[in-house]
Amino acid sequence: MKIVILESLGISDAELNIITKPLTDSGHELVVYDDGKLDDETIKVRIKDAEILVLANTPLSSDVIDAAEKLTYISIAFTGYNHIDLAKCKEKGIKVSNAAGYSTNSVAELTFGLITALLRNIVPLDAVTREGGTKTGYKQTDLNGKTLGILGTGDIGSAVAKLGLAYGCQVIAYNRSVNAELIDKGVEYKALDDVLKTSDIVTLHIPLTDDTKSLIDTDKLALMKTSALLINTAVGPIVDNAALAAALHAGTIAGAGLDRVDMEPPVPTDYPILNAPNTVLVPHIGYATEEAMIRRARITFNNIIKWENGQQENIVL
Repeated sequence: MKIVILESLGISDAELNIITKPLTDSGHELVVYDDGKLDDETIKVRIKDAEILVLANTPLSSDVIDAAEKLTYISIAFTGYNHIDLAKCKEKGIKVSNAAGYSTNSVAELTFGLITALLRNIVPLDAVTREGGTKTGYKQTDLNGKTLGILGTGDIGSAVAKLGLAYGCQVIAYNRSVNAELIDKGVEYKALDDVLKTSDIVTLHIPLTDDTKSLIDTDKLALMKTSALLINTAVGPIVDNAALAAALHAGTIAGAGLDRVDMEPPVPTDYPILNAPNTVLVPHIGYATEEAMIRRARITFNNIIKWENGQQENIVL
């Protein structure tokens, strides 16, 4: 079968060769595109004869999928899959898997990196130190003893909860269903508004759906403490980012740490959140550790092997 890798997977060629060796040894043709050309017309040409497609977070529209006349399976090297037209895949009988779980700990760790950066004013104090200044005028605040509110206790949210408990936080959570293991460890589930009202730090770990788009809007931000922080390492559009910028300027909340906004980087220089006070912004790096990239590739190509053997894993469709 012809396997087309549509974009770089963030690992070395040597590592890719090791991970894909079982597939190439069994006679599969592997075609790799890593030149960053990801416009629809280029993609249509490149996947026309593909039987198996590997991609990360590049959007795949119905028109592009229609151009792939032989495509039978897509292995997404990413946890999310709302960038793939699944209705078209279903129509054409194309099976789809994702790389669930590869970055769980990586994202959880970045969550606490953003929290710590805000509580200890690390970003501004780096600049102050380089200019010969001191800590005067900058607050330093403990994480221990704070109430950490987690929206979404799937794999990543659960990992964040466990780390929060290890830091000595009181951990509360909102989720459609409760996790008995977390309850046993001391996590208390509450209604969404109650989590927002009582948390010192609110961190988001829910997927993007019609119900969660702009979930954190002006009204929800107004429920939070004026001393509270908002952390988003999940999906940008869960937050009304214009409303968040306004809330930060108005002092409705104290700060925000964002790995995600409404778009993939680069972010336009006039994007409102860029000028909001007390923010730490990073360009969607939560998933992108070297170790996570290798885990992701292993899961992605193991998905292909399992699917071939009639044992599809990480099923999206």
